[in-house]
Amino acid sequence: MEEKNPFLCGVVEGFYGRPWSMDQRKVLFQWMQHWGLNTYLYGPKDDLKHRLLWREVYSPEEEGQLRTLIVEAESRGLRFVYALSPGQDIVFSSSCDMTLLKRKLRQVSDLGCQAFAILFDDIDHSMCQADSEAFSSFANAQVNVTNEMYRFLGEPPVFLFCPTEYCGSLCSPSVSKSPYLQTVGEDLLPNITVIWTGSKVISRKLSVDCLAEVESVLQRPPLIWDNLHANDYDSRRLFLGPFKGRETRLRSHLRGLLLNPNCEFEANYIPLHTLGSWYRAGEEERKDEECEYCPDRALSAALHDWMLELNQPLQAGRQCSRSDQRSSTPTFRCKTPDRSEGPSGLRGTSAVAKLPVFPLNSGSPPTSPTKVKGEGDREGQDAEKQRANQTCQPNHQPPGSRPGAPSGGSRGQKAQGRGLCVGKGLLSESEVRLLVGLHYLPHEHGPSAQKLLQDLTWLKSNCHLVSSNGKKAPQKVDEWRGRASRFLSLCEDIAQLHCSVVGGANRAVLYDLYPYVWDLRNTALVAKAFICWLDGRVLSDSSTLGSWRNCFHWCGETNGADLLGVESEPWAFKGGVSGEVQMLLPIGSCSELFSHPPPLFPTSRLYNVRPYHSKDKVELYRMVRQLHLRTQGGPESSCAHPDVIGDRCLGPCLALCPEYSFILEDELGVCGCVLGIQDVRSFAKRCQASWMPAMRDKYPHKGGNTHPNAQDLIQLMEEDQGEYPDSLLYHFPSQLRLDALPELVDISVSRTLLTALLTALKANGSQGVFCEVQPTDRQRLEFLTKLGFLEILRGEARSREGVVLGRLL
Repeated sequence: MEEKNPFLCGVVEGFYGRPWSMDQRKVLFQWMQHWGLNTYLYGPKDDLKHRLLWREVYSPEEEGQLRTLIVEAESRGLRFVYALSPGQDIVFSSSCDMTLLKRKLRQVSDLGCQAFAILFDDIDHSMCQADSEAFSSFANAQVNVTNEMYRFLGEPPVFLFCPTEYCGSLCSPSVSKSPYLQTVGEDLLPNITVIWTGSKVISRKLSVDCLAEVESVLQRPPLIWDNLHANDYDSRRLFLGPFKGRETRLRSHLRGLLLNPNCEFEANYIPLHTLGSWYRAGEEERKDEECEYCPDRALSAALHDWMLELNQPLQAGRQCSRSDQRSSTPTFRCKTPDRSEGPSGLRGTSAVAKLPVFPLNSGSPPTSPTKVKGEGDREGQDAEKQRANQTCQPNHQPPGSRPGAPSGGSRGQKAQGRGLCVGKGLLSESEVRLLVGLHYLPHEHGPSAQKLLQDLTWLKSNCHLVSSNGKKAPQKVDEWRGRASRFLSLCEDIAQLHCSVVGGANRAVLYDLYPYVWDLRNTALVAKAFICWLDGRVLSDSSTLGSWRNCFHWCGETNGADLLGVESEPWAFKGGVSGEVQMLLPIGSCSELFSHPPPLFPTSRLYNVRPYHSKDKVELYRMVRQLHLRTQGGPESSCAHPDVIGDRCLGPCLALCPEYSFILEDELGVCGCVLGIQDVRSFAKRCQASWMPAMRDKYPHKGGNTHPNAQDLIQLMEEDQGEYPDSLLYHFPSQLRLDALPELVDISVSRTLLTALLTALKANGSQGVFCEVQPTDRQRLEFLTKLGFLEILRGEARSREGVVLGRLL
């Protein structure tokens, strides 16, 4: 800071979403000091008094927080820049507004702040009538106010101005010909620095030529507000990759560079670590020392240090104990308490309140993504404890099974496994590299994500090689299955990564990263089940229902990279790796099937979704019998045949169309299933021809082998095969049935299970699917409605009452 005009390099807290906490900012200052950065700009969009209520002064309590922050930054050798955003409703010609603006800036100046910024980004260009009469242009109004504030504060050495046209794509008609920028360059006082983001809001690269052009128009070198790692525009994306695409020689054309990073504080270790490497490399270049910045080397160094950080036993919010959490200083008032309360489906707070879950740690309530509930959660915890303690035998894996992976079999033979999240595990380097590769940069995927997308694209476009009714070339089939095996292995690694993150020691990192790791885990489960299903089940072009030649039609021809291009902003294609995997699936355009809230508490239980195998029948029958007994509320009759419930609920589908059945399992065994019927009309005929005669033989109503209520059972089975109206089957030719144990730790896996079936039905040509639900089953009705199912019939389709819900595919 001894130089007259030092290069400003550091962090801008300028994103939309919940601002960082005071504790997190203090940790940030420690990081910045350690990595050689020198500037912090305070400008969170959702601090009310920074933007929406900019006229209001800070309360005494808020003053104390801000003063503490300024002192902490200065003690670390950092320049604290206070930013104010009055542009949404300021009247530039109003003397009252000028007085209020000066009062606000004077208050912060009196707290010890010596650097300021006035921001006019993301606002409407129009002016009120009074301003139109007082100023020649919008730019002229902004410049006059900024100059007046600069002089009022005594012309501080660092004073920043963010224009409304802050990047090349926002300039009209271009950077060099923009009247707005020309006015700024000519009339803004020369010692005021102008903020710039590059050619785009989120610039893939910053070039010397582009910076030279804007420097010429502004008549001063700009300061880069770098949004490379900003993720506030997409609730499913996180950026853990290195600082990249900015050569160190750009410094001669800049006043500084401030990185506006991820909203999630803990996700910014690598971005800021590598920014420090970039800055130090530039410093050494100035001293004629050889030190070229290499993003890959910087990433490796950051990964090495982050490994130590990840395995530190930190609580959520960077707090070390429960008492610290109670006494921690509250942050400034915030328009959006949490990103989870925004419009994003992923972070919505609509999770089922009575979801049985097990807490991470009784002393570490989450700060994100949701707040802890009360009695309902304790009931869920007790249910999970009871379920986990049902067995005590060691967990045995079958030959060829990956350690820790679900392997089927009876729940009574399974141990507790990884179901409870104790937070004592250590993340390996390979897992951390996988994590970074899957959440890399806005314009670029990491190696693991590239491999995932390339293999999925190849497998779905060549699925005709393993179709159920096509000609098979053994060599090509082996190639397809080899690529499939590699893809499935990577999906399993993603599932294991989810468990490792949840089971890790660092709770602070967990709560910031969990929604993203969880989202990708669920998408990978669907993709993995779909690839397993394709082999021997997808129909080839000889079928009237589906054709592998239409594969690109139902999977989508355009992936994210093609859609984005170099000239597009990253938000043109949302979802990141999860979104691209989703769009490669037959029902990828059905966003409601993929975007939903994570569970109230993270769980490290390892789930798997896969196609049904004949060996699963015994366990499925046991599961539905258990569900039936819970519903009836009484013990099973000793005289009842053990297969009665299974034969009625599952038997026809498992016998006649097992290719549309999927299994959900965890370490304790099978915990859910979904059964599908591709063509209800033909299925009903097959049932009458083969299934019902078999059931009459199995449950005779005459003779010595008579079972209690056998005649009633046969009658119910007959009713189950009753006819549906043609008007229904014309739009919804397929049917499904979903069953899952109520004590699932993560209810979202039921959605994943259902999505796997819908993917298979769509791939083989179904245009719509329906299911029948009892009107009293409110939970199931709500569950299906959230997945896009709409009520189409009530009490009209069958002889007994029922609600028929359907959705188009």
